[in-house]
Amino acid sequence: MPAALDIPYADTRADALSFALGLAPLEALAVRTVERSGHAVELRLLGASHQVIVGAFSETVACLPGHDRLPGRFRGRIRDWSYEFRDETRVHDAAGFRRAVEGLLADLDTRDDALVGVFPGSPHAVTALAVDPADPAAPTGYGWRTWHTYPQTQEVVMTRSLLRDLR
Repeated sequence: MPAALDIPYADTRADALSFALGLAPLEALAVRTVERSGHAVELRLLGASHQVIVGAFSETVACLPGHDRLPGRFRGRIRDWSYEFRDETRVHDAAGFRRAVEGLLADLDTRDDALVGVFPGSPHAVTALAVDPADPAAPTGYGWRTWHTYPQTQEVVMTRSLLRDLR
């Protein structure tokens, strides 16, 4: 079930999103914590997108002045973690955009490992996050996906992240 948001939707575009690692927790409109392999995966819905926190690790995708734009693909080692990030932006026609957003909302509606925010003023202005199901082959890994929708440009930004404990 989508989180009820009290903040109005502010027009923006996919290319306004930034990518940052290691930021302190930002003010969140809604938070959901999902337990995976003894760790808390904190999904945070921000006024300008999302933040995910696992222990001392944080990923932030939001409209953040002074930070790098979305990288398309990023791989690195952060302390004792291996981290992978991918993003993709799809532009739809009006009907395809509505179908994409409505399908996303239907897919995530009953999941207890997802956080969905629909901004007032547009039923298709959505930010959603979901923790991937636990992978028995990688018990010390965590994965999540996010979706950011922009009705005015009919864009859907999708991200996928993998975080693996190397210890």
